Amino acid sequence: MHPLRRPRRHAAPGRNRGIAMNALSPGKAWGLRRLADDGGRFAMLAVDQRPPIMDLVRKVRGTAEAPFDDVATVKRLLTRHLAPEASAVLVDPVWGYDRCISHVSPRQGLILTLEDHAYRDTPEGRLSGSIAGWSADRIRRQGADAVKILAWYRPDTPASTRRHQEEWVANVGRDCRAADIALVFELLVYPRKLGGAPDYADDPERRPELVIDSVRTFADARFGVDLFKLESPLPAASLPDPARASAAEVRVTQAWFDRLGQATAGRPWVMLSAGAQPEAFQRVLHYAYAAGASGYLAGRAIWWRAFQHFPDLAAFSQGLETDGVRYMHQLNALTRSAARPWAQNP
Repeated sequence: MHPLRRPRRHAAPGRNRGIAMNALSPGKAWGLRRLADDGGRFAMLAVDQRPPIMDLVRKVRGTAEAPFDDVATVKRLLTRHLAPEASAVLVDPVWGYDRCISHVSPRQGLILTLEDHAYRDTPEGRLSGSIAGWSADRIRRQGADAVKILAWYRPDTPASTRRHQEEWVANVGRDCRAADIALVFELLVYPRKLGGAPDYADDPERRPELVIDSVRTFADARFGVDLFKLESPLPAASLPDPARASAAEVRVTQAWFDRLGQATAGRPWVMLSAGAQPEAFQRVLHYAYAAGASGYLAGRAIWWRAFQHFPDLAAFSQGLETDGVRYMHQLNALTRSAARPWAQNP
């Protein structure tokens, strides 16, 4: 089905009704409250990115590997300048935590990422895993309010690949329940031909269904997801401007986001930026909030332009303090006015 045609509607599975706050364990409920602002909406900054930061640092330095201190310094500056505008901050435990934690206010939420950025590509698909030596319990003991994992997933890969990804997520979910800490789950579809163009670049009909069907899979209660972090079902750059597009275009686009929200089966969800241009990401949020999303957890749409100044740290910092902060103010105003408070999910 082409993305510009109205999608079919699927009823959410009856066994996966929402997770109202009174249905959560005390630790998970408190964790989600800590991540949200006073109105129950998520305005969260992501600085856990590793390959995107490493790639630019490596290119600028002309080295085979990105120096550890450079990557850690980038994360420190991102947190120092942008964290004050966020309700919560997502960092990684290797390059980010030690350098960033002093810039995260005790009044803000803290999320630590658990997945290893070095996923494994096989002929059958992409396999995820956890950072060696880290677990949900260790993340809780570091003082975090939530664990975040990213799973690469395609519902059309061989059963063995899907089973590996699903078992990994289910195991992390069980560990989070045992540690009584919230699980933030990020889900990304990847190119079928690894190393090639994404399927939706060649076949735009595939992306929306792949994204939505993947979300529907992990909405099952056995995975223990407390908050979804989701990509747009349609390429961000292709989304019509709701202020200028025809009513028909807006309705069809909104229908895909509505289906995305329905696929979460009542669990709260936020949008990731996936490197979208700032203006395009605002359009993503417009449609997502109309479909019931509760905020954003974003990084590159906020700080990528300023990061282009690296290794000039003064110019980098200036870009964050001006363009980065200004953009977060815009996102936060939109979030306060249009996002659904997370505890109001059906």
